[in-house]
Amino acid sequence: MSRFIVAVAAAITLSACSGGNPFAGGEDPENPIEPAPTIPEDIAGDVDSITYDAVNQTLVVRGQTLDDTPYEATYRRRPALDRPGYEAYSSQESSLGRHHTAYARERDGASAGIVMAGGQFGHVFYGSHYERDGAFDAPPTAAPGGIVQYAGRYVGLLNGPGDGGDLLPVTPGTDPEVLPSQAAEVLGTIFIAADFVDNTTDGIVYDRVAPDYPTLVLADLELAPADIDPTAGTFDGPVEQDSGNRTVGEWGGIFAGDDSSAVAGSLYVENHIEDTDGEFEVGLFVLAQCGTPNADPICNQPNP
Repeated sequence: MSRFIVAVAAAITLSACSGGNPFAGGEDPENPIEPAPTIPEDIAGDVDSITYDAVNQTLVVRGQTLDDTPYEATYRRRPALDRPGYEAYSSQESSLGRHHTAYARERDGASAGIVMAGGQFGHVFYGSHYERDGAFDAPPTAAPGGIVQYAGRYVGLLNGPGDGGDLLPVTPGTDPEVLPSQAAEVLGTIFIAADFVDNTTDGIVYDRVAPDYPTLVLADLELAPADIDPTAGTFDGPVEQDSGNRTVGEWGGIFAGDDSSAVAGSLYVENHIEDTDGEFEVGLFVLAQCGTPNADPICNQPNP
């Protein structure tokens, strides 16, 4: 086996966010801000909150280790790193400072973001956050089965070095032992089903590729059944592979919008790529419900 990177994530115990919705730009009296959800520690990593403003294209990350400031850092917009459906941001204080890559998206009041600091000095840091404006509004359960579906694109960050195209320049001949790296990306497609009668959700991330590692074979991530909190509209559960025979991580998220028209969330997985060692990935999804105007084309089936 080849070790993917000589790095491990920092294990940091997180505190719950305070002060309302960290994704919100201001509270709407007709759409009150809900308390921040409790995000499982492995998924949250070392991030306390992310403030994403889709209109003004700004991203503020709180808690990420060794970024621009001790606690709160404003990341720079990086359109060249955008991936389908997700905006890219980055932070690097100096040529020899750590490089942080972030992705974010908002839909119908559901927001989520992920961030990863590329490897340097044998360590990688990562984190994620998801949030909702307004109260949980479950779809009507009178519909046949009470099941709705969500589909769209997935983006992840991997703890192996990427192409380095966003790194600040260094003096030629600088010792590579001190150089930072830029996190590699993972792209894929995700499909989620939610039963609001049984309050259970599951899904899959498939068609996964790592553009910086074209020969790397990425297996599907099976989003195992997770309980939906009937009051908060949140969920979290295991991520599996090999038809449920192996647990490789955890996924979680939150439903938002009228009749839960959107879902946002993130996942963390490790030791999930064959013939590699020490790899881990943090991933992001913000999806529209099938049957809504923003639904993914896969939703257009003969018998909806």
